[in-house]
Amino acid sequence: MTGMRTTLPTTPMGSTGLRVPVQGLGCMRMTEPATSTGPSEAAAVINHALDLGATMIDTSDMYGRGRNEEMVGRAVRHRRDEAVLCTRFGVVFGPGDSWSMRGDAPFVRSSCEASLKRLGTDVIDLYYLARPQVNVPLEETIGAMAGLVAEGKVRHIGLSEVSGEELRRAHAVHPVSAVQSEWSLGARRIEAMVPVCAELGVGVVAFSPNGRGLLSARGDRSAQIARVARTFPGREDLPGVLRDIAAERGVRPGQIALAWVHHRARVWGIPVTPIPGTRRLDHLEENVAAAGIALADGELARLDAVSLDGSP
Repeated sequence: MTGMRTTLPTTPMGSTGLRVPVQGLGCMRMTEPATSTGPSEAAAVINHALDLGATMIDTSDMYGRGRNEEMVGRAVRHRRDEAVLCTRFGVVFGPGDSWSMRGDAPFVRSSCEASLKRLGTDVIDLYYLARPQVNVPLEETIGAMAGLVAEGKVRHIGLSEVSGEELRRAHAVHPVSAVQSEWSLGARRIEAMVPVCAELGVGVVAFSPNGRGLLSARGDRSAQIARVARTFPGREDLPGVLRDIAAERGVRPGQIALAWVHHRARVWGIPVTPIPGTRRLDHLEENVAAAGIALADGELARLDAVSLDGSP
């Protein structure tokens, strides 16, 4: 690692003035029980992401039941003005591992206040609804989020895992800056509603752009193919094609998978910012470097041939 500052290009996300880097950092795995990272290691990764220009730092109040937000808040406190802090709400935990969803106006407010406290900040840059709550009109939830914007507690609002129809309804209440959803060579379902994003001028934040880590896997080829086949049926040829293109380029397969997600911005004419997660500094640098890889038409055709199964 060089420790030198660099700057990723930025892009407008939505029509409300939000600008974000073309790639950010997802922090979920830093507090997952099976892969949790120590506070100092997590802070080092987050701060190096800021150094590299990947300043969109994504967390959620459900990750580690709030511990992730606390970790992120501590990591960026001395550099708060450099970070685009993004978090989500909507999940209510019950006994054991049970959970449910809420979206009523009082819950929106209390969730925001709790996140602000855990993050150690007075404003959230991009606040997402984790997913619509079926027992509360979406308009009520978005109206409450709009109130937070008016009060200066939230700068911009986003949605996660929504349909095109839900996005239209929300956007009619208050401009939505971004939709966050899984998007990768293994998971292309979002492409069914991306035309609505393009119509409304809403950007996309792509989580798990490396196919939940499966498309960037190192090591045994047959084991990787088996895992991809189980997780993304019909796409078992993806690992081989990714490895071949990466070998021809002299880069990692995961970088090619990320470059493909970046290319979606040009395909659909909308901002697309992937937020790959990592707990390692060297992987973070590889991910950032992937933003500069421009895939050729022939490479894109090879990837489409093994990532499309007849449905988005």
